[in-house]
Amino acid sequence: MTASRRAPSTSTLDSPEPVPPKGRASNLVAGTIGHFVEWYDWYIYGLLASVFSAQIFPSGSQFASLIASFLTYAIGFVVRPLSGIIISPLADRYGRRRVLSLGVSGMALGALIIGFTPSYATIGYFAPILFVVARILQGISAGTEGQSAIAYMVEHAPANRRGLFGSFTNMASGLATLAATGAAAAVTSAFDEDALASYGWRIPFVLGGLVGIVGLILRARSDESPEFEAGTHGEQKSAPAKLLQLLREHPKAILQTAALSAPAVAYYTWATFLPTYANLTSGRDLSSSLAGSTIGLALLVVVVPVTGYLSDRLGRRKIFPIIGAVGMIVLFYPLLLLLQVPGFGVYLVVTASGWLVLGIWQAVYPTIQAELFPASVRVSGIGFAHQIVIAVFGGTAPLIASAFVGAGRPMFVAIYMIVVVALCLIVYFTIPETGSRAPRKIVSATDTIAVVMSEDSSTAADSAREQHKEPRP
Repeated sequence: MTASRRAPSTSTLDSPEPVPPKGRASNLVAGTIGHFVEWYDWYIYGLLASVFSAQIFPSGSQFASLIASFLTYAIGFVVRPLSGIIISPLADRYGRRRVLSLGVSGMALGALIIGFTPSYATIGYFAPILFVVARILQGISAGTEGQSAIAYMVEHAPANRRGLFGSFTNMASGLATLAATGAAAAVTSAFDEDALASYGWRIPFVLGGLVGIVGLILRARSDESPEFEAGTHGEQKSAPAKLLQLLREHPKAILQTAALSAPAVAYYTWATFLPTYANLTSGRDLSSSLAGSTIGLALLVVVVPVTGYLSDRLGRRKIFPIIGAVGMIVLFYPLLLLLQVPGFGVYLVVTASGWLVLGIWQAVYPTIQAELFPASVRVSGIGFAHQIVIAVFGGTAPLIASAFVGAGRPMFVAIYMIVVVALCLIVYFTIPETGSRAPRKIVSATDTIAVVMSEDSSTAADSAREQHKEPRP
């Protein structure tokens, strides 16, 4: 019987295994460097907003300019769910690699626009308008990046390394946050106040745009994920059809994915607003706070892959929802209260402690999200839930934190984060254990990939199985 007459497998253990890509290492580099570029460009805006806000959004007070700059920052988050809903199904239909290449292009272009935009004093209202355009481009790009990169990395992973490979996406975003914080610390330390406000703040944006070009080249040369290629032989649904299928068949997974993403309110506060918070509430020097955050972020970069590695052995659900969420709930209030105590060492303890529990959360949620959805709607499912939640909680985090501080209620920042994470914790108890000590050949436990192949492609698949000494299904 030829392969084209075979019935699709109904067993996850017997499903045909896609042929492994030839250049796995180069594909991982392409996935991680693109993710790095996306989030470096995203975070550098929030970190330097207090520096360029008066140049691009002049007003009668420091807070008014800062609020205007963060409102523009939030525009990118507003666009993200629209991009995630519209473009994510294209990644499920046409491939992860194409959408990833599109995403890094838009992010790099947005960074270059911001870096080269003249001040309000030079071109008037065109300055804030160009910033809005840049943030829209970056919002579209970021709205396609996260879920596509997660699917791409997990689908390229060996069956017993999905937790580790999935953690690489957030390790890359941690490195991006580290690099962005380091770049912000470097320019704020290297330039005097006038030079920093005039041109010093632009340098990190231009560098981010240039690195984005490198990311585009690497992604254009990378391989498509093998599980996507196998699955799309079976069906080619339109983007609206995939979204309808997603909403009809996976409502619980959408809710769980949203809860897995919602602690981003704490991540974005810690990544983009904590140095500003310390400066505004305790008078700490911004450059020293940025330097402290850079050191703290180094801990995140270590914690994420280690936790991802452990999740392949101990299970996903044990590590992420319970330890990560409870750690955030217990620590956030005392950590922000501790910032009232002067000293660089105190700030370092605060930022490192926050990044420790955030790293546990970041390590495992990408792989859990990927394992909740079958390949045919994986990017659509993660994108739909994740990007809406990020827009609601992540994009508004610095804005809401600024408003609390401006109203004289700085500790409300901690209370807000704790309430959001506590609500997520309730949902975590409904999440199934998606890891397995007997690894599945396919990512989702419920996935049944229907591979309709020609006789030639069946022969190629059989040859690959013989090389790996696996029995025919």
